[in-house]
Amino acid sequence: MPKASGGRSKNILRKLDKFWKKSVFLEHSKSAQTTNILESNPPPTEVVFDFQEYLKQNLLVEACQQLLLREEELFGRETVAEDESGGASKEEANDSLQIDNEALLLQLRMAVDATFSSTLDGKHLKTLKSAVDAIVLQEQQDRYWESLPKDHRMLAPVWRPNECWVNHTVILKGLVASRMREAAEDTVSSVNDLSTPVKREVFRMGKCVKEDILKVAVDVKGCYPAEYNVCNLYMRLYHQEFSARLTKLAHSELDLKDCSYIIFWVNHLYPSEILQHSGFEGHVNCTSLGTLLSEEDLTRLEEQYLQAVEDKVRTWVAKALSKEENGWLSGKRPELIDGYYCCPLAIDVIQAVYDATREARTILSSESKAQRILSQLDGFLISFKKSLKEYVKARRENTQDAMKANLFSIEQFGDFFMNDQTIPEEVKASCTSTLADLRDCGYRYFTGPIHEELRVHYRQLWTPGWFTGGQRSLDDLMETLDRCIQQLTGLNPICKKKLLDWLHTEVTVEYVRRMMKRKMRLKDKEQQEAAADVLQADSRTLANYFNGEGSKTSWLKDVLPRLAEVVRLQDPGIIHLEIVTLARDYPDISWKHITDLLYLKVNLSRDDIRSIKKGFRENLPAITSSNANPAFFSRVQAGKTWQN
Repeated sequence: MPKASGGRSKNILRKLDKFWKKSVFLEHSKSAQTTNILESNPPPTEVVFDFQEYLKQNLLVEACQQLLLREEELFGRETVAEDESGGASKEEANDSLQIDNEALLLQLRMAVDATFSSTLDGKHLKTLKSAVDAIVLQEQQDRYWESLPKDHRMLAPVWRPNECWVNHTVILKGLVASRMREAAEDTVSSVNDLSTPVKREVFRMGKCVKEDILKVAVDVKGCYPAEYNVCNLYMRLYHQEFSARLTKLAHSELDLKDCSYIIFWVNHLYPSEILQHSGFEGHVNCTSLGTLLSEEDLTRLEEQYLQAVEDKVRTWVAKALSKEENGWLSGKRPELIDGYYCCPLAIDVIQAVYDATREARTILSSESKAQRILSQLDGFLISFKKSLKEYVKARRENTQDAMKANLFSIEQFGDFFMNDQTIPEEVKASCTSTLADLRDCGYRYFTGPIHEELRVHYRQLWTPGWFTGGQRSLDDLMETLDRCIQQLTGLNPICKKKLLDWLHTEVTVEYVRRMMKRKMRLKDKEQQEAAADVLQADSRTLANYFNGEGSKTSWLKDVLPRLAEVVRLQDPGIIHLEIVTLARDYPDISWKHITDLLYLKVNLSRDDIRSIKKGFRENLPAITSSNANPAFFSRVQAGKTWQN
């Protein structure tokens, strides 16, 4: 390693020793960071290189110290006071110092620029630390000149203030921009499972942010004083550059895949996988960074994404329904699985909507925004209802089997809406209402023909022949009913049970309607008690049969016995109490229904009827029950109003 000449070395050593002892320099070197730098880089005691050799050896803080000494010799207050003549020699020294200062700044820039060099090792890190220490000394010298009185500040060299830290930050900003640009344009590194250029670009930029910040935290941070907070500086610069590049992409033409990928990075990957990386803990404070996209840009992208997903789901479910309709119209029979007919419509539609909603929930990091996709089910079910009603009217050869399969699909839709707690209430209410219409359409398709066959038997109920013929009238009805029900093969067991619940209700409604048609009247106590007994017997027959077939409408077994009790009672006061209790348990019963019921009792006077009616209406506001039964009497058409 070359050395300076003997005489010149002694002269420089002497000047350096004098420089370190000068109070004027020490006044602006009292901070802890400068003291540490000076302590770690003490004045040379044996060998001193010249400035160029220090640069060549990358001993930048030592080179900086020499420049500061020369600056003090040329521009210090004592020097100016001792020699104001200047002369050519001083001008030459000034020019030489300025050139060397520029050479040092260039070397500092090169050291910072090499921060992410692929060959960064212990030697390069040592150079970087030396460069940072030199920057700290330069910053201290800037502050020293700034602290002097105005007349003395006018004597400062033209390069003061150097603003090395400001320039250092500018260098870092350019370095970060270059790193992110190179990452975005990288065509060499392979990226698996990313099908579009935009996806690959965003992924590589995100990867660059993570890897570079980790490198800063592990290697680069130790080259800087702690108070310079270099990890947060780098993180802020990378965040700004990543944000700028994503904003530019957000304003370009994006398809659904690219749009969703950018949103996913902004809402999930960047805040969760990058900013919360375990390697950043204790080094980076990410709370003040904000989001990568502005609220306006992010909202616009999210709306674009949601509209695209809604269009995609709407198209897909429409195709699924069209495919099912084509099967109906072609005469194709649905698939028979485990003994009952089924079709994939409900499963396919639910799966498509569920998958789209789940993906949106992940991409948007928002349950409420993703739920918007579920509203497509409402439109689909309305279309399904319209198609099903038109198909039922056509009465094709395969209609019965197709309706059995469709009832099962309707049941699957119902289970989905009942069990999924994430569906918004307004969507659930609307879809459930449409499903009820669909279910009614399916049930009526099967129960309509059954009622047609039962009509002749219905006409015998609550006629003198029924009353005198006893149990036989209902037996004939039950035989026909059983024959019809046994033909319901191929129907899913759950659907069959619910269809039987529906049929059980309808048969009971028809029974009560016939009872209230005023075809017969019961003259005395004996007839009323006999009719009440028949009512009780018919109720047991209906309940036993339907329960045996799988119906679970247990509440229906009490309807006829409760009416039978009104028919049996003779005391008007007790009848009034029984009617009030009946209204409590069946809130949909009206005075018209009660009038038709009381019409059966010939021995009940008009005054009795008026008294019962008055008591009923007075007690009606207070009649409430937490155990009220489902609506029943509202399905019974009341007869003529009894004018009192």
